[in-house]
Amino acid sequence: HSFISKVWKSSLSCLITLSPSLCLLKCKEGHSGPTYESLQTVIDRKYFRPAVNLSNPTISNISFTLYAVLGVDEKAQILTTFLWLRLYWVHEFLVWDPEECEGVTKISLPVKDLWSPDIIVYDVDDDVSQQCPYVYVNHTGHIRYDRMLRLVSSCNLEIFNFPFDIQNCSFTFGSYMHTSKGYTMAPLHHEMSENSKKYLEASGEWELVIIQGEPGILKFGIDEWDIITFWVVIKRQPVLYVVNLLIPSTFLMVIDILSFYLPPHSVDRASFKMTLILGYTVFLLIMNDLLPSTANGTPIIGIYFSVCLALMVISLLETVLITNILHSMKCHDVPRWVQVLVLGYIARLICYTQDPPDRPEGDSAMPPPLEAPAQIVNGRNAPTPIPRIPELAQISADLRLMRTHLASVQKESVLHEQWCHVGYILDFMLFRTYILIISMYAFVIICMWCIWYRQ
Repeated sequence: HSFISKVWKSSLSCLITLSPSLCLLKCKEGHSGPTYESLQTVIDRKYFRPAVNLSNPTISNISFTLYAVLGVDEKAQILTTFLWLRLYWVHEFLVWDPEECEGVTKISLPVKDLWSPDIIVYDVDDDVSQQCPYVYVNHTGHIRYDRMLRLVSSCNLEIFNFPFDIQNCSFTFGSYMHTSKGYTMAPLHHEMSENSKKYLEASGEWELVIIQGEPGILKFGIDEWDIITFWVVIKRQPVLYVVNLLIPSTFLMVIDILSFYLPPHSVDRASFKMTLILGYTVFLLIMNDLLPSTANGTPIIGIYFSVCLALMVISLLETVLITNILHSMKCHDVPRWVQVLVLGYIARLICYTQDPPDRPEGDSAMPPPLEAPAQIVNGRNAPTPIPRIPELAQISADLRLMRTHLASVQKESVLHEQWCHVGYILDFMLFRTYILIISMYAFVIICMWCIWYRQ
């Protein structure tokens, strides 16, 4: 009780008369600034809000400079930043006349000896703050307090457009104890974004777009707290990921596309595609450390890599199918549904106009079998009997065998040409599909890059 009475006796005149002249700090001649005794009176009141009229809330301005984005953990949805927080408020008992204090307009005092607002960040998981031991006090009572903060805050990170993603995270500042009746806050936007952009230019992966502050009210029951929410919009620099992810993947896909120019019936084509798939699998394993992943979604670039791997596997299966068709199905007729579906609809759909190679004219028809000359018997034609000579009979049998063999070879050649035609159409269809998907992907990537560049 004696401590409280001692504190408030010195300011009793201020509370009763509300006269600013009675609340001025005293200065002695020969001293540069307020005297120790007058400052000690203010220090004794450090546990009380510095307001002459307690019904008037203390107004504080808040701003910060974003120095660096230390880390972004997409899986844990955590953003780690380093910023310099700056607070401004008015201490109504720290006022003096510079003319009486030899022109001194600003002094520094220990922050532990003065009242300071209890500002906290609501959406922070870890706060590693480096306290500044002093505050700067102006002769009008305006105080500036700087704090360096390393914040580990939660943020709803959207990674669908990775690596051309733009993140919008928030920092909510507010008082822990004082309600809006005793303490209010207001954002100070002056050069906040410009200073932060200047420091983030050399930070590497992230670039600042804008910082915007919006005051608000937090209600718990009948009490209300003043809060300020700062929206920090940052965008990723995609050059690193384009060089390390997109360009190698594009090279492998181009090589796989060029492999379609190898003959479909060649065994080397299948082994070449298997080597490409093995190389692409190793690339995906290396890429897994650079590609973000969350339980909420998968980036579009990850979907593209999966589609590319699936297309490579499909192209290998298509090569195996064509090889099987060209080596195993050449003795069977082409089914009717294959002719209608592949040779009819698919060929017209992909604008395939190449005809199968023509057969030599000598193989187009076989010579007719030998027949005996005819003679007229009783006005009718009748075959002339041929005398049975053993040598001629053996020659005739050999000719029949040769004719049967040539006919089977000719039929096998025709079937082989038909199945080759089917295989070429299927191969050309997958080749067109490859070209279409790669073109669409390149168009999407270019559009995303342009959108990222304009924002």
